[in-house]
Amino acid sequence: MIKLDSKVPPGSLEEKWSMHKFNMKLVNPANKRKHNIIVVGTGLAGASAAASLAELGYKVKSFCIHESPRRAHSIAAQGGINAAKNYQNDGDSVFRLFYDTVKGGDFRSREANVYRLAEISPNIIDQCVAQGVPFAREYGGALSNRSFGGAQVSRTFYARGQTGQQLLIGAYQAMMRQVELKQIELYYRRDMLDLVIVDGCARGIVVRNLLTGELETYSADAVILATGGYGNVFYLSTNAKQSNATAIWRAHKRGALFANPCFTQIHPTCIPVSGEYQSKLTLMSESLRNDGRVWVPLKKGDQRQPGEIPDSERDYYLERIYPSFGNLAPRDVSSRQAKFRVDEGRGVGETGKAVYLDFRDAIKRLGEKAIAEKYGNLFEMYEKITGENPYKQPMRIFPAVHYTMGGLWVDYNLMSNVPGLHVLGEANFSDHGANRLGASALMQGLADGYFVIPYTIGNYIASTSLAKVDTNHEAFKEAKASCQAQLEKFMASKGQKTVDDFHRELGHIMWEYVGMSRNENGLKKALTEIPKLREEFWQNLKMSGEANYLNPELEKASRVADFIELGELMAYDALQRKESCGGHFREESQTPDNEAKRDDQNFCYVAAWEWKNGKTPELHKEALEFERVHLSTRSYK
Repeated sequence: MIKLDSKVPPGSLEEKWSMHKFNMKLVNPANKRKHNIIVVGTGLAGASAAASLAELGYKVKSFCIHESPRRAHSIAAQGGINAAKNYQNDGDSVFRLFYDTVKGGDFRSREANVYRLAEISPNIIDQCVAQGVPFAREYGGALSNRSFGGAQVSRTFYARGQTGQQLLIGAYQAMMRQVELKQIELYYRRDMLDLVIVDGCARGIVVRNLLTGELETYSADAVILATGGYGNVFYLSTNAKQSNATAIWRAHKRGALFANPCFTQIHPTCIPVSGEYQSKLTLMSESLRNDGRVWVPLKKGDQRQPGEIPDSERDYYLERIYPSFGNLAPRDVSSRQAKFRVDEGRGVGETGKAVYLDFRDAIKRLGEKAIAEKYGNLFEMYEKITGENPYKQPMRIFPAVHYTMGGLWVDYNLMSNVPGLHVLGEANFSDHGANRLGASALMQGLADGYFVIPYTIGNYIASTSLAKVDTNHEAFKEAKASCQAQLEKFMASKGQKTVDDFHRELGHIMWEYVGMSRNENGLKKALTEIPKLREEFWQNLKMSGEANYLNPELEKASRVADFIELGELMAYDALQRKESCGGHFREESQTPDNEAKRDDQNFCYVAAWEWKNGKTPELHKEALEFERVHLSTRSYK
């Protein structure tokens, strides 16, 4: 019987992390070099963790799916990173950032974890400035801030529209310094296929060398997964095509609980789908909503050019419905309102599935040069993709799958229910509840890697009797053989449909029935369609190439097999959660004015699912308790 223990320390919210750091066991500096730690993933969470642990003296093995850590999807983050520094003197504080994040997550996150995130946030900025991250600055030299959705203060630090890339370069160079010092062994182009458990503890991994096809095994005293989210289960998403769920899903099948899988964030400012040929979508930063105004025509089916529609015939619907937050309403709320307008027949563009994001008034007020200084590279990106000049006509945007709040369940120490398996960043479920506020993913990834895991993994190592284990152990041989058997099963498949065909079909099912809006009939339909698709996948998959060589089709097959199983779990989770909260919107649970309607009496918990070898998964619940923030209706009006 699995018993969920969040290991949240006692004491007041403000003292929990400080006292916990003091009470945790330490590893003597001379002993750290005796311990090996595996870090899978080299994005913000993985690179910062590897660099920090190596700097402390641990021997680190770091695994990168790309040919360079600088290809990690963290580079795609555009708009900024939150921190409670109150540089604007506009009323911000650690507690306000904590409150906004708990409220933004629709009261479905663990209070203690969120407060720690807010408490750590100022340190992240100091760390990154020291590394040379070129944050935007005011005329006098002070770091600049801008606003983001879900907040009424300016707390978002940014580097134009390249914040994620600049932060990743900072973490990357810190990590590469340790590679040069031989504290980190960096393995490029490796895809984790399995977790190895010895005597109940995570002690290693199986990876596939993507260049040679060879299966390799590696052992360690603890394993860290920092492999990002699973948005590509929808096929079309803002995620890079290499982003996948295999590492966390294989760990789930080895016993790690998967928490809140149905909590998927739909981002409101994405370049709309333009045809079946697309394999991914492009995000336009939420920061654009600082100066851009969102609107649709008042009349249904209005085909006029935007410049021909006078203000009296425009509906600036976010400003109308949410006067306090306006165009900076949170992502889930803004996305649903865009969908409602399209469903009403007031969408724009050739497909009718878009709304306008208009900078006309901001350009009049500030001038084109000022707008270009703030958003120039984003405007260039939009024009290259669409062929339209956003300085002269409004951008067309529509919601798309972006971030996943679910992930492997972890306790306060960021350790899963499998001892020794730690999970960081988007790969865990930890801090964002049912909805992530903008500019908080970078904050969580760096907080986990730079400031949390160096303490908590030391406590695990110092508190656990770890027998010497190497890759000759029977558990490694069994895991490797299991991976080999699955790869051979893929290669033996000589059907008629490609991996992409199956992935596209899965994405259609997921978007249609487990997407932005869900209902009981649709979710039950998904739970009949996905098993059918899985059966056809294993009977009619067309494979090419060789297993023991570079083979992108084999890589994709492995991922899509996992996505099919994960998609089914997402539908189970969404079906049992008979409430609307954050990114999970059940049509049966909404107010008369179409707002999300939570059910705190029955669903104020983390849903943690246990793998049951392909049978109906088992649900475990971690009750959520709120001592400092009262459960209340989430309103941005």
